[in-house]
Amino acid sequence: MMDGDTSDNGIRTYVLRSGRMTEAQKKALDELWPRFGIEFDPSRRIDLASLFGNANPTVAEIGFGMGMATWKIAEANPSTNYLGFEVHRPGIGKLLYELGSRGLDNVRIVSHDAVEAFERTIEPGSFSGLHIFYPDPWPKKRHRKRRLIRDGLAELLASRIAPGGYFYFVTDIEDYALWSLDVLTRTPGLRNKHESFAPRQGWRPETKFEAHAARDGRGLWELMFERV
Repeated sequence: MMDGDTSDNGIRTYVLRSGRMTEAQKKALDELWPRFGIEFDPSRRIDLASLFGNANPTVAEIGFGMGMATWKIAEANPSTNYLGFEVHRPGIGKLLYELGSRGLDNVRIVSHDAVEAFERTIEPGSFSGLHIFYPDPWPKKRHRKRRLIRDGLAELLASRIAPGGYFYFVTDIEDYALWSLDVLTRTPGLRNKHESFAPRQGWRPETKFEAHAARDGRGLWELMFERV
């Protein structure tokens, strides 16, 4: 199992946080990673049909955290495959535990920097959708070059979505929301499905992080773009 540490030009788009793992998470990592985990191999493209054993559409998620929204969405949509990218080991262990205990088989996990994985292992037009929920906002101006949504990098992410697919972004940071609206609006191949921000998508489960944000009085901004 590999942890990624760089993105394009060696600029990391995330903070590799430490965290205590529960015994259940450790056990899930040991026992279930061989079943659900995908080892990063920069010399090979991922064959999604072979990976999942079917030709169902695949949605990618970058930075699934503890995986609550991931498994709930996957459970509600058994005819769709989900490929999650995450480097936080406790979160990976938690999602693996949920997949095993709930008998879900339509999720696979890559534990590596998503940007490098998208560049080297994902064919253009592979995904029917892309989820990015609450990415690191990098609020200081000198750190904004590290944002996952930025010029150039947004074009790479969009290129891995098939025509007619969607790009779904959610943040609780207003500055990042406005920044992302501007970047995605001028990204070639993307069209905003709304005039500005999207209404909350009812099919997206509320996570503990989102509930905490609401209690703290932080807003919520959603963007839904279409690949054209």
